[in-house]
This record gives sequence, structure tokens and C-alpha cells, in this order.
Amino acid sequence: MNPNALVECVPNFSEGRRPEVIEAIAGAIAAQGVKVLSVSADVDHNRCVVTFIGSPEAVVRAALRGAEAAIRLIDLNHHKGSHPRMGAVDVIPFVPVSGCTMEDCVALARQVGEALGNMGVPVFLYEEAATRPDRRNLADVRRGEFEGLRELIGVDPAKDPDFGPRKIHPTAGCTAVGARMPLIAFNVNLGTSDLSIARKIAKAVRGSSGGLVHCKAIAVPLADRNQVQVSMNMVNYKETPLHRAFELIRIEAERYGVPVVGSEIVGLVPVDALVGVARHYLRLEGFKTDQVLEKRLVD
Repeated sequence: MNPNALVECVPNFSEGRRPEVIEAIAGAIAAQGVKVLSVSADVDHNRCVVTFIGSPEAVVRAALRGAEAAIRLIDLNHHKGSHPRMGAVDVIPFVPVSGCTMEDCVALARQVGEALGNMGVPVFLYEEAATRPDRRNLADVRRGEFEGLRELIGVDPAKDPDFGPRKIHPTAGCTAVGARMPLIAFNVNLGTSDLSIARKIAKAVRGSSGGLVHCKAIAVPLADRNQVQVSMNMVNYKETPLHRAFELIRIEAERYGVPVVGSEIVGLVPVDALVGVARHYLRLEGFKTDQVLEKRLVD
């Protein structure tokens, strides 16, 4: 692999409430010669996302050091949050940026997966790194979460990991490691505390139940705000833009007399995705991405 290549890694950790743990994980990552672009934590989800970029060698090293910190500091037996999770380090995706291919990122995923397996954590390869069709979709891999998979791994051959022991790690659970294209974590908050409404809207929006292609959606309670949220992963923002998901949620919410009170993006977002939103809502004619000032300065 080209040593000058740039790879992005976006591990998700099952901790969003203890700042000292988040800082320890992010610090372990930053110490490996990568550039940390974003650290985003959410109390209700009880989850944090660290986005970093670097050479293939540095990114692998940083992913493993971050995972080691999470394994040491997080006990899923005491973890509660609104976001599905199966591991202290729940998911580690590698994303090609420049000078590398998706196949290169698959190789990195396998390298990290094998190393985590040697630490005693069962690892499932997903998305482009998946070894089986039923493991491409992260939601399928994670189904049952920590508590359910604890009973299945080592018993059900369908749950045999790609790397690591055929038993769940007693405190760190198991981890999904994969390779994928950039996705956008996009959440829309609703002015109600009724989770059943958010579930109905999420079902209408997500592609797997007949909604928008390239959109994954779940309903999440936001206890601190007395609200609920439709939490989405937009896996191809060019084919399914953000504004399309937002408008469908708004239309569905109106059926139940519920307003949309806000939205959020977790982590980083490609500028092209935001330009697409601007084009739609401002009805911009002939607008090009290179009209964005900051993009011209970087280019």
C-alpha cells in the first residue's frame, strides 16, 4: 500500500457520559501520529465518535490504541444508552481518502480485526470487508446487542466471529470492523416524547422497510430533552440527499401533529452534502461547489 496514502477512520465507542474516559480514548488515538478531526459525544446515546486521518500505518496503530483504552475503561455490563451497541469499541470503519483504494481499506480492516481478536475480542467484518453477505449490513451484525450476542456467540455457528474467540469478551463485548465509503450521521429531533411516533417515522424513512434508499434509521429517546429522535446513517448522500430525508420526516411527523424541532450532524460532513441542501432550500441556480470560499482557500 502507498505509504503516503491518507485513510480516514471513524471508530464509535460506547461511552458518552464520562469525559475522562472519552479524553483517555481520544488521547490514545492522537498520540499515534494521526490528525484527530472530530470528537463527538452524546449523553443520551451514551456513545462517542472519534474521526481521525493519517497514513495507513498510523491509522491502524491509532485504531488499536483507542480500542485498547476502550477495552480497559468501558464495562458494557454497566452501560445503558439509547443507541444500539455490542462492544466497548462498537465499530471501526476505514474510509479511503487519497492514494488508496477500498481494497486497501479492506486489508486494514482485516489487520485490525485480527489484532483485536488476539486481544480476546470477537470481531465481525462488515460492509466492504464482510466475508459473508449477511454481514454486510452493520445492523444485522449487531442485532441482539451485547446482551443477546453474549448468549449466541459460541452456541450459534451463524454467530462465529471472523477473528477472536468463540465467546464474547466479558466486559468489552465484540466489535465490527469494516471498510466503507463516507457516510453522514444525521439526526432529526421531534417535539414529542412519544417514542412510538419516532419508530413509525423511522420505519417510513429507512430503506430496509421501503423508505429511502441509502438511509438507515432508528428511533431514539432523548431523555434529557423530553424529546425523541430519528437517528440516521446516510450511506450515500449523493443518491439520497439530506434534504430528502429531512422533508420525509417532516411530512411523516405532520401526520401525528408533531413538529420537527431541530437536527444535528454527528462528526464530519462532506461540503458537497451541505451544498446540496443549500441548492434545494435556497433554489440556487447554477451554483457550484467551488463557489464555497473555504473550499477555494483549501484547494
